[in-house]
Amino acid sequence: MKSAGKIGAFIAVLVVAGATANRGYAQDAEHGKTIFKPCAACHATDHANRVGPGLGGLIGRKAGTVPGFPYSDAMKESDVVWDAKILNAYVESPQQVVPGNRMPYAGLKNPTDRMDLVAYLATLK
Repeated sequence: MKSAGKIGAFIAVLVVAGATANRGYAQDAEHGKTIFKPCAACHATDHANRVGPGLGGLIGRKAGTVPGFPYSDAMKESDVVWDAKILNAYVESPQQVVPGNRMPYAGLKNPTDRMDLVAYLATLK
């Protein structure tokens, strides 16, 4: 009988833990589009280059390879291929991911905003 009580208590703990656990965050590309607005001063959402390179088709592309854009040597020589993980890290701290790149951006520190921004960038074809 004692073991049944312990098992019951253990199950209760699991139920409470499951109810309060972080179930993860579903990325919100629409919110990411809002977060992107300041980025639009330098980056287009298609393949057009501005102050920064166009971001259309970014996911899966090797960094520093958009035709006609004058990348820094650091970006051209990096081995970065843009995926959600590396893009999240880059948006958080560009100089840490590609030291010597020329993007004058200190980084987006809010992890939810970063994930949403990355989700939005992944929609750009």
